[in-house]
Amino acid sequence: MYVTSGHDTEIRLTLEAMVDLVNALSDARESGERADVRGLLDSHGFTKANSASAASIERVESRMNELLDKLATLATSEPQPTVQWINRELADLHITPSLTDHDGAGLHIHWTSESAAFDQQVIADVLMALGQDICDHGTGRFGTCAAATCDHLFYDATRNGSRRFCADPRCASRTHTADHRARQRST
Repeated sequence: MYVTSGHDTEIRLTLEAMVDLVNALSDARESGERADVRGLLDSHGFTKANSASAASIERVESRMNELLDKLATLATSEPQPTVQWINRELADLHITPSLTDHDGAGLHIHWTSESAAFDQQVIADVLMALGQDICDHGTGRFGTCAAATCDHLFYDATRNGSRRFCADPRCASRTHTADHRARQRST
């Protein structure tokens, strides 16, 4: 039986939040609209998202937008250049690791002090989770949606690396329907 540690689960959840932020911010960049960064972080279990100041949420959005081009290309990036830019980003963070147990989340690591601004906590969590995953798996767990009309990033946490589509269920459905119709026409 395959068992993940709480640490593995925390990394996966953080990277799934990162991927959703990347996709939402990329879509917002294309449409000219704002992404719901607060709502997205809240939906991914960042418990302080609702109480974070508007300025802190704007700083998360701004910082993630600065990283967007690098993060959006993780699926096609080689590990070594990715390691180099992650290290550059980590050098600018004030990381003070501590173990904590709050809000029913179980024991986990916080990378910043309790008094750190929410945006610093989010960016540290994202970069540390990304760094740990790159150490463990290279960039191989990141992919780009296989749907013809989608270029969203996804994080593949499957055991056999078989994920092909982003989190939008329409992408897989449309692709499977189109493939089915093509097979029907050819018979």
